[in-house]
Amino acid sequence: MKNAEKICIPNKNGIKVEVLNRVLSEYGLPQAEMLQIDTNTADTSRIPALAKAYMALDQSDADLIIARGRLGIPGSGSLLIFIDNKGRILTAGTSPSHVIHKKTIEEAVYEEASEALEKIGFKKIEG
Repeated sequence: MKNAEKICIPNKNGIKVEVLNRVLSEYGLPQAEMLQIDTNTADTSRIPALAKAYMALDQSDADLIIARGRLGIPGSGSLLIFIDNKGRILTAGTSPSHVIHKKTIEEAVYEEASEALEKIGFKKIEG
């Protein structure tokens, strides 16, 4: 992940990309770019977040993809997933349904991304 030259986020929401780039910076990782693709059809799959990641994999030449969406059925919460350019899941972070946690989208994305990175040993850079 540290050697990724191109990181993309399939999304049309610039706020999520800003938050994710802040997290990536805090953990010493390269910045990501938005991959503007229509991911609405991902909501028809069993795991929408994973479907979004695979859609981006098929449409970009990124080394690393960060995708976020529902974990499963509506109300199941969110999944933020990191996959490599071969479609392998590297790590992920989750949060419960918004109805339960009542956090802003920015807070939820920040916490999910931090959780995912810390699961695999990344630490925030001091300073």
